[in-house]
Parts: sequence; structure tokens; C-alpha cells
Amino acid sequence: MGDGGQRSKWKYWWIALRFFLLIFFSEQVFAQIRYSIPEEVKEGSIVGNVAKDLGFDVSTLVDRRFRIVSGAKDAFLQVNQNNGVLYVHKKIDREEICNGNTVCLINLKIAVENPLELHYIAVEMTDINDNSPVFPDKQQHFEIGEQTALGTRFQVQAARDPDIGINSVRSYRLSRNDNFEIDVRDSDEDKIPFLVLRKSLDREHNNKHDLVLTAIDGGNPPRSGTLNITVNVLDSNDNRPVFSQDTYSVTIQENVPKGTVVIKLNASDLDEGMNGDIEYSFVRNLKRKVYDLFDLDHISGEIRVKGEVDFEDTEVYKLDVQAADRGQPPLTVECRVIIKVLDVNDNKPEIEITSLSNLVPEDTKPGTVISLISVTDKDSGLNGKVLCKLSDNVPFELKPSIQENMYSLVTKLNLDRETRDTFEITITATDLGERPLSTFKTLSVQISDINDNYPEFPKKSMELYMMENNAPGASIFSISASDKDLNENAALAYKIIRNNDAQKDMASFLNINSETGVIYALKSFDFEVVKMFQFHVLATDSGTPPLSSNVTVNVFILDQNDNVPVILYPVSSNGSAEGVEEIPRNVNAGHLVTKVRAYDADIGYNGWLLFSLQEVSDHSLFGLDRYTGQIRTLRSFTETDEAQHKLVILVKDNGNVSLSATATVIIKVVEPKEAFAASDVKNTVKDEEDSDVTFYLIITLGSVSVLFVISITVLIVMQCSKSTDYSSKYLKDTNYDGTLCHSIQYRSGDKRYMLVGPRMSIGSTIVPGSNGNTLVVPDRRRRTSGENFRTEGDNKHGRHIDVIKRQL
Repeated sequence: MGDGGQRSKWKYWWIALRFFLLIFFSEQVFAQIRYSIPEEVKEGSIVGNVAKDLGFDVSTLVDRRFRIVSGAKDAFLQVNQNNGVLYVHKKIDREEICNGNTVCLINLKIAVENPLELHYIAVEMTDINDNSPVFPDKQQHFEIGEQTALGTRFQVQAARDPDIGINSVRSYRLSRNDNFEIDVRDSDEDKIPFLVLRKSLDREHNNKHDLVLTAIDGGNPPRSGTLNITVNVLDSNDNRPVFSQDTYSVTIQENVPKGTVVIKLNASDLDEGMNGDIEYSFVRNLKRKVYDLFDLDHISGEIRVKGEVDFEDTEVYKLDVQAADRGQPPLTVECRVIIKVLDVNDNKPEIEITSLSNLVPEDTKPGTVISLISVTDKDSGLNGKVLCKLSDNVPFELKPSIQENMYSLVTKLNLDRETRDTFEITITATDLGERPLSTFKTLSVQISDINDNYPEFPKKSMELYMMENNAPGASIFSISASDKDLNENAALAYKIIRNNDAQKDMASFLNINSETGVIYALKSFDFEVVKMFQFHVLATDSGTPPLSSNVTVNVFILDQNDNVPVILYPVSSNGSAEGVEEIPRNVNAGHLVTKVRAYDADIGYNGWLLFSLQEVSDHSLFGLDRYTGQIRTLRSFTETDEAQHKLVILVKDNGNVSLSATATVIIKVVEPKEAFAASDVKNTVKDEEDSDVTFYLIITLGSVSVLFVISITVLIVMQCSKSTDYSSKYLKDTNYDGTLCHSIQYRSGDKRYMLVGPRMSIGSTIVPGSNGNTLVVPDRRRRTSGENFRTEGDNKHGRHIDVIKRQL
């Protein structure tokens, strides 16, 4: 009971496994459909509607590439892609294509795509009675002794009919006579006629008999063929040759060398002399191929190979051999030799590839079928069993089909055209013979591009340094992105991303060539208005759907020396750079008369202003600090000095091409009492006149002064917190007076030292006629050592600076 239940359980498991395998492979290969038509039908005759029988929608056949992919012998059959009808393309002769096989099939493979399906169609060609029986020869002669015993049988040529079944030879009929009748013996699929002696022969009465043998097939209507038989009556020969057996069976391998002995026949005859000598010969009703492949020695009875024996052509040969003595009349006997050919692994497998498409998209999913592979081997048994494999390191694999030696080439991994765009797949088919044979076939698979890569810029952000005052409409920058895809998927179009607020968006003043990425400025930019802005460029490919990337471009406007220095003081009521200063006559040397203030909207060297005396009435009386614009007296006034002096001050920047402005200062020398009174009046009037002009300067200087005070406070705190060790500290002067200046302070213990650089001086003046780069500091404080020394302070301008060591 337990064993029966176990067997039943395994039976159900086996049925389930077979059902699973059938479902798994049914996606690619489907069951076979079989049609049957008679041979010799007219061209264009319909075999069947394949599309209808397979359940296809006729309207989709063209799009799905409904077609015969292989198997049509000489294109006897074709399929109409518009309606799915299978029809006869060329007249079919069954005997020509099947060579007498019992079942004649034309196997076709029908393929459709989207999704891929492969169907097998078998068309059986049924036989019609279109061939008459034919004898190998028109005439056959027999020599029979008059003493021949009744019932003796003589083999007659058998008629051949290429048709099969009922349409082949079914019977023989002998013409009317008194001595002979016909007897038919079935041998395999052949019917062999024998002439049988029924009445004794009398040579003296009739030495020759003419007979007609008719072979009739079973067709409707029947067809026939005739053989003329002539019997010559001879004197008797007592004993007939005898073979050791009626049928001999022998086995040989295909491709045996020519001259190989297949078998040696031996017949014996009890007679002596000529009546006992035996000669061997093939009977005349054998197939032509037998005479081409085998040779019979008529004396020794050896059958030798004289042609190429091919198992794939014919597996079994049937030879009828006759042994005859040399008596008068000769006596004969027949035997049959059956030669079986053994298969040798002499045929390499053959690979047939049906590619659905030469291009495989790179987004193809794993498991997608791209080709159908059929493998055949003409050998049999293990020699015809074939194993297939693919070359290594390819993202494809072979999946076997339900039908033997059928495979599907499917994708195994995800594809990436940018990594590899072509695969040369080598398919190796190897049989299982003792000495296996292999064949190779290479399939080239091209990976087609899809739009799966975004455009890439060299950097996430780019910098553009552009001089101000650029020409409107001229190109200022070129931007380029790359795309790893191909063709339209890599064709890029560039675009500047603009904000909704056009007034605040500087990108509205830019334009870009969508094809080349060249950027043009639609306006001229001014460094003094905008020093830096950024915009975004979008690169979009032409794929479907399109992919985009953007990059940020930071634009830095570079300054040019395009602003003339502006005189802030002195300024007259009419706006010209003129001013009048009154000083007492009794002032000492170094007295500060006034200070010329100027401003340049440029920066750097373009905004670094230097002051010089362009015109002065007395060079020995007044001096001008070239960096601060301060005008001081160089000596005390004398009685001979004029009461009014005119000074023209030139203010110029340090650009490559310097720009300049001039200011005129009229200095009036008055007596001390008048000076004080005039000073009060002048200050009052001047305040009223210049209040509007200098209002903005006061605000600016006030802000700078606050920053300066804060900086000094922080510096003092830092210096006080230092130890008494020697150290140095560099401070930048924040007192902005329209020029660029700097100073350096040193501290050592409780003493501090100051180095005055080329951009600032403390109470320095320019001595007319002397070196303009030498700074002189008046001795208005107590000097500790009285030592003067000169150092090189600015290598760029080559100016010498006198440094006064003093204790602060």
C-alpha cells in the first residue's frame, strides 16, 4: 500500500514538472501544425491559412514580420504576409524531393515578432499515381535445359515504380503460354517476380519461347510497364549451384577505403568440369547506386567497395547476386546480400541563425529573445547529439527549446551602449561522438542608442572675467557640453535660463547661439555699476524624452581706467575746481594751508591718485604732498613775498593710460588780525555755499572716520595685551582721503616705531626741485637719537622713503 502511494506521488510530480517546462518554453517555440497536399498540384494552390490556424490577427501580420525563416526546400512553399495563407510557389514532385521515402514532409519554420514566436509547420506531400512501373531492361534472356525439373524458379527483373503505397507495383501478369507461369515473392517492400516451369520443355519441339511480363501498379486508373522475356531451350545440366545461405547480412562503416572487401560469397556445384565452374554476377534489377558503390569479382565472389559509402545517403544496401555454372545450359541460383552501413562521426554540426534584428536597444530587458538558433547534425545516435555554448564575457545566454537542437539567444544582463556598442558572439556547437566535431559561427550584435545620458558640462560652475566697456553684440564667452549618446540623442541645444523679473536679471542682456553655445552681450557693462553677476545655461539634447543639464556661469567685470579723477575740494560755487585760501603772514614753515581732495571711481592702480604742482608762482614758498594732496608752507613769509599766489594742482591716476584733472588754489597772505576775521567770515559764507556740494562727502568721511576709530581702538587693545617682547604689527591706514596709502608700525618693549610707505606720509611735503620720492618729516616732536636713514620702500615704483625713528 505504501509503495503504491509513493509511486503515485512521484507520478503526479513528474506530470507537474512536464507541464512547467511546457509553459516555460512556450514563450518562444510553439507546437507543430501539419498540413497535407497531393504532389503535382498547380502553382498558387492554397495549402492552408497558417495565421488563422495559429490564432493571429491578420491585420498585424505585416507589422509583426510574419514570414518563413527557414526550411523551404527550393522555395516550393511561400506564405502571403497580408492574409497568412500558405500556398504552393513551385510545382512539387514528391519522388524528386523525398526519393521514395514512405512519408514525405516539408518542414517550415514560421516566425513572428513583438513578441517573438516561432512555429513549426509540416506539410506532407501525398503520393499520386504519376509514375508507371519500369523494368531496368526492355529484354531479358533465359537459357533453360530441356531436362529442367518442373517447379524450377527463375528470377526475373523486378519493375520499379517511384510511387509509394498502393500506387507502387502491386502485381505481375505473364502472357498466355503452355510452359511457364509467374510467381511473386514479397521481399521487404519489393515484389520480386519468378518465372516458374510448369510443363517440361522439348527442345526438339520448340527451342525458343517469347513471353511478355506486365507489371501493374495499384493506382486508379492503374499504370503498367512490360518486359520481353526470351527463353532458349538447351540441353540439360544436372546440378544447380548452391549458396551456403539464401540471405547474407554484413556491416561496414561509412567512409571505408575503396577496395575494402565487404563479403566473399561462396556457391558450390556438384557437377564437374565446365558444369561445376561458377561465375558470380549482380542481377540486373538493382538500383544504379549499387553498381556505382560496389564491385563483384565474377570469379572469386568478393564484393568490394569502389565508391564513397555515406551513411547519411543510404543506411542499407540490398544486393541480389546470381551464381551460374558454365554448363550447357547453365544453371543459376540467387541470393540476397544486405549491407548495413554504420554511422561514423564525419559530419560537423551545422548552425542556422535566424536574427530578428541586427540592432538591439541598450534598454532591452534581460531575458529578451534576439535570435533563434537551430543546430543540425547529419550523423545519427550520439554522433548527431549536439551541445551548444556561447563565448565568454558576453551579456547573452542560450536557452534550449522544447524541440531538440533548438535554442533562443536571449539577453542575460542589462546593456550599455556607452560601455560597449558591439558584441561578436561566437556560438560553438559540438557533437557527442567518440571524436567530437565542432563548428563555430559568429553573430554580430549591434547595440543601438537610447537617450539615457544627460548632457555634461566640464564643471558645475564656470568663471568669466570680462573687461568693462565691452562692445555690444560681440561674443564674450563660449560654453560647451558633451553627451555620451549618439546622433539626435547627443545633439545639444543651449539656452540661457531667465528669471521672471527681467529688471533684476542680468541674463536678459545676454544671448546664446543655441547650436554653438557662443554667448553674446547685448549691452556694454560698467564696472562701476555692476561688478559681478551670474546666469545659468541649460543644455538640452534632442532625444525622446529630452534630457537637460545646467551650469552656473559667474561673470566678473574687470575695471578699466575709464573714470577721470573728480576734484572734491576745492569746488567753487559755479562747480569749477577753484578755491581761495587766506593764511596769516606770520605762519611758520610746515603750516598746513589746505588739502586738495579728489576721488576716482576706478579701483586699484586705476583709482590710485597722485598730486603734483603743475603751476606755482613761488616754488620756494609752498610744497604739495603727492599722496595726500596737502599744501604746506616751506618757509616763513618775508616782506618781499607777494600777497597772492596761484597754485594749479594736477591730479592723475595710475592707469596704463592716465586720466587727470586740475584744481586751482589761490592763496592770499594777510595780516594776522585780518586773517582771523576773514577766516570767520569766509567760513560762514563758504559753509552756506558749499553745504550742498560737500554734504555727501561729510557723510562718507564720517563713516570712514567711525571705522577708523574702531580700528584704532581694536589696535590699541591688541597692542596693550601684547608682551614686551619684540614684535611687529602691520596696520592698514583706514583714513580714506581719495588716495591709496599705507603705514607700518613696529613695537619693541615700551617703544614704538613707524615706517611711512609710499602711499601715505605723516606731515610730509614735496620739496620743489628736489627728489619727489623723498619724504621729509618735520621735527615737531622730541627726537630720541636724531639719526636719519634711507631705505627702499616700494620696488614697484622705485621710490626712496626716509624713515624717522621716533618714540610715540
